[in-house]
Parts: sequence; C-alpha cells; structure tokens
Amino acid sequence: MENSGGGSGPAVRRVLVVDDEVTIAESVAARLRAEGFVVELAHDGPAAVAAAAATAPDLVVLDVMLPGFDGLEVCRRIQAARPVPVLMLTARTDETDQLVGLGVGADDYLTKPFSMRVLAARVHALLRRVERAAERGDSSIVVGDLRIDLAQRRVWRGVTEARLTPLEFDLLTRLAQRPRAVLARERLLEDIWDWSDAAGTRAVDSHVKALRRKLGADLIRTVHGVGYALDAR
Repeated sequence: MENSGGGSGPAVRRVLVVDDEVTIAESVAARLRAEGFVVELAHDGPAAVAAAAATAPDLVVLDVMLPGFDGLEVCRRIQAARPVPVLMLTARTDETDQLVGLGVGADDYLTKPFSMRVLAARVHALLRRVERAAERGDSSIVVGDLRIDLAQRRVWRGVTEARLTPLEFDLLTRLAQRPRAVLARERLLEDIWDWSDAAGTRAVDSHVKALRRKLGADLIRTVHGVGYALDAR
C-alpha cells in the first residue's frame, strides 16, 4: 500500500484507488488529489482489502482485473466489513460483467479507457449522494412491514434486518419516499447516481434485483417500459 497526504480537516475526503496498472493508478490518484482528495493506493486484491480496513476510505475506485484476487472479491470483502461507495473500473465491455460488479455491491462503473474528467465527476456525484443521505436527520420511514432508519442507515423487513450497500439503501429510500408511486428508471438514475445516461438504467435494474434478493421479491413492483414502485404492505 502507498500513502499520500492531501490536507486535513473534516471536509477532506479519502479515496482508495486500486489498480494493478501503476501508470493508471497514479494518473487517477493525481487527478483526485488535484480535486482535493486524500488518496491511498493499492495494486492487488489482498493489499486493497487491507488498505480499506486500515484507512476507512470514503470511496473506493476499484479495477476489476487484479492479481491476488479480483476486484469483485475485493468489493465483496470491503462491503461485508463496512458499506462504502465503490466506483468499479473495467476493461471489459460485456454488459454481464458490469452487472456482476453492480451485483456484488459496486455503486457505479466506468469502462476503460475513460476520461479523467468523467471519473472525477462520478466520484463527486457518489460522495454528494452520501452527504445528502447524512443530512436527512434522525427520522425513519415506515411503509407496511418495511422500516428504514435514516440516521443509522439500517433497514428491516418485519423483524429481519437486511444489510444493504450504500447505494441500495439510497435507492430503497427514494422508492419508499413515494410508496406505490411509479418512478421512472431515468428519474431514479438522476436522483441516486446524479447523472443521466440511457445505458445506465441497467444499473438501476441490477440494484433493484439485489434489493428483491435481500428484502423479498414482492417488495418492488416492475412497471414494464417505465420503472419501479415500492409495494410493501
């Protein structure tokens, strides 16, 4: 693991960049440092998991292809220990590979080669989402047998608590704020991810699938060609 300073104070955010291609990792780190972030670097799977445990980053930029074990396994282990936003990088263009990454807890993905400007924008968007969630206060949302504690970011279906990733929590909260109302995929993409791209609606579908797996298949209703609605009773 390599460490790099970038300031101090409560406003400073820490990002862990994981890529076995050192040139790419350093380029990403340089751009993020220029944006005001403190950056940690790791170049293989075991080092990435160790760095996440040691430094508690606010966000992880994670390549899929890594030595030791791959980025999907890194994402699983990081999310199991502590939910954290993950932006996954992949050289693969296969949609299945991208959806697998989202399915193990990644919040967003970029396909290589990518623009550093776009990467920085995605990082800022993910962190803005986390900040907005932190500002919601200590209230709860109750819809049927679903209870969402916004302050603690915890979710129960009946008496069973579900462990959600940060993005899964925010997506569920957005649906629960308007129970039984149909929210378009594009609207959810803008509200949760802070960006709009027709291809990105697949990410919405992937995270809805994860929520159904964790909370029950009957929780979220699909309105074909439009979007989703929360139907907890």
